Amino acid sequence: NYAPGTTARALHLKDETDFVSAAKTGTLPAVSFVKPMGPDNEHPGYADLITGEKHLVDLINDVRSGPNWNDTAIVITYDENGGFWDHVAPPTDPKHSDQWGPGTRVPTIIISPLAKRHYVDHTVYDTTSILTTIEHRWNLEPLGSRDATAFDLRRAFTLGDAEGNGEGN
Repeated sequence: NYAPGTTARALHLKDETDFVSAAKTGTLPAVSFVKPMGPDNEHPGYADLITGEKHLVDLINDVRSGPNWNDTAIVITYDENGGFWDHVAPPTDPKHSDQWGPGTRVPTIIISPLAKRHYVDHTVYDTTSILTTIEHRWNLEPLGSRDATAFDLRRAFTLGDAEGNGEGN
């Protein structure tokens, strides 16, 4: 429960300025999620893309200039495709879908000194692939059925087993 005033909220939901400070001082936790708010979130209809992109670049540069950059991966993704038409239909593989999807593609970019350079991956992922990657990295149990069967993002990195790990692999 992350309701206002709860201990969990105080411990785990931080202001973005806390993220920037931790990035610069090398005190980020092993995993951080940043969800820009308001005009910085690039959401179609009310946010300015240029403002959002500048904010994103500032966050990336804060992490890159920190002492932990050599062991860091930044995964940038979105919750939708922004309303733009996609010439590729959603996949129809029943092993990797549920009653809602999969839906249209969304861009995902990995920025890291550990990432393959100029690499384009054509594997079908979904947003739970990020969770699957975290679970595999720290030997955690899946949170649910979607991340249990999702491919992880290992193919994008230059170290270790690059085969991914989802069903059908």
